[in-house]
Amino acid sequence: MIWIIDASVAIRWFIEEEFNANADQVLQRVVDSPEFFAVPELFGFEVFSVLCRIHPEGLRVFSEAVLPIMNSGIFRQPVSDNLIQKAGMFVELGLTGYDACYAALAMDLDGCWLTFDKKAHQKIEKKGISSFIQSAMPEHWQDNFSDKLRGISNSSGTSATDQRQR
Repeated sequence: MIWIIDASVAIRWFIEEEFNANADQVLQRVVDSPEFFAVPELFGFEVFSVLCRIHPEGLRVFSEAVLPIMNSGIFRQPVSDNLIQKAGMFVELGLTGYDACYAALAMDLDGCWLTFDKKAHQKIEKKGISSFIQSAMPEHWQDNFSDKLRGISNSSGTSATDQRQR
């Protein structure tokens, strides 16, 4: 499973008043296993904009903390005709253009969009591609990471992924 990180999740990593244990769980997993995460390219601009507006040192935090995370191996989807066409379906369901890009990326990657935006999640909940993580993580949250841990501890020298592909 690929997890699409909403800007609302990342903001909670840096604003004390917005602390949430589930957001911190996402951050820890991103640091340990960035290959399981993706963002649309607009993610960086959204996080930068919010940090500069509400954090006393938004520019420094973005440069020293957010950019290294974004450059750690997370898949960054540039804007494309394919993404925008899919996003259009979600705009018709009532999402903003920004949120529609996250949803379209989740659909495109067979992933799950992790968000603190309850209204956006509710508008597309039946599609099964988003999770409102205010109080709980999605059902399959541990699956990827458990596989990775099994792969690391495997004495044969092959990962769990390598073994499944054989």
